[in-house]
Amino acid sequence: MGKVLLAAPRGYCAGVDRAVETVAQALELYGAPIYVRKEIVHNKHVVDRLASRGVIFVSELDEVPSGARVVFSAHGVSPAVRAQAQARQLQVLDATCPLVTKVHREVGKFAGRGYSIVLIGHQGHEEVEGTAGEAPEAIQVVGSPSEVDSVQVSDPSKVAWLSQTTLSVDETMATVARLRLRFEGLTDPPSDDICYATQNRQGAVKQIARRSGVMIVVGSANSSNSVRLVEVALQHGAKAAYRVDSADEIDPAWLAGVSTVGLTSGASVPEVLVEQVLDRLGELGFKDREEVTAASGALAFALPRDLRKDMEAAGQVVPQLPHRS
Repeated sequence: MGKVLLAAPRGYCAGVDRAVETVAQALELYGAPIYVRKEIVHNKHVVDRLASRGVIFVSELDEVPSGARVVFSAHGVSPAVRAQAQARQLQVLDATCPLVTKVHREVGKFAGRGYSIVLIGHQGHEEVEGTAGEAPEAIQVVGSPSEVDSVQVSDPSKVAWLSQTTLSVDETMATVARLRLRFEGLTDPPSDDICYATQNRQGAVKQIARRSGVMIVVGSANSSNSVRLVEVALQHGAKAAYRVDSADEIDPAWLAGVSTVGLTSGASVPEVLVEQVLDRLGELGFKDREEVTAASGALAFALPRDLRKDMEAAGQVVPQLPHRS
């Protein structure tokens, strides 16, 4: 009989919980349709479930009728997007993760002091687009240590780095080390930008990977933090690692000759998907479970202020969101 090493923490982080609950509460309060710019979080199951309830996901705001209600996703938006929403008289509910908002503020502070900013992240990711849009004239995006040599700045003594919140901690610090070789006076952000949930989930995978014949990560292909978890597992001893959206994507051939399977999920994955994977692994002979805890402490974020005000005015109880590790 095989064993499953179940990572803790896993699944929803506080920012994702806040974003998904914002859309759910908006549906209850205002009724359908509710528009959401981009995907509220990068998880196919969550997006499909909300779409079935009347949420309309759009790529850009010009797809939203003038004056309609729109939610900004957890990944954040640029000032240009906010200006467009105002020009179209859209009723905005901002579900940007507060940890992403913190990075946006750091951009403003560094740019205001005349710094060149190196943003470590993946070009084209929604979070990176929103953050870079805070000061496009001051920011260069770098995706890996190998791209550092292409960075050009006007004053090498005034260079600061920031990062996308969902990156691999190890890879980010490798890029920072390379930057510091080029720019000796490189300025660090005032606090760690890689979010607590990303670090905690990667920490749990590091503990589990070396004990696992196979590591399974539940998460969607466009989820940066889920993809990073696969990479971390392989870098820290897992003989193989796979990302799946759901239990039916598990190939029994992956488990041939394997006695221990590691299991975790990205920060935008509801626990029901993990439970379904556990059930499937049980069917395949992996019935024993051991939870491996790698972090303590948790955060909770309040729903957006405008939504809370409208709920209170309508006599609805504003839920207190759970603390997430």
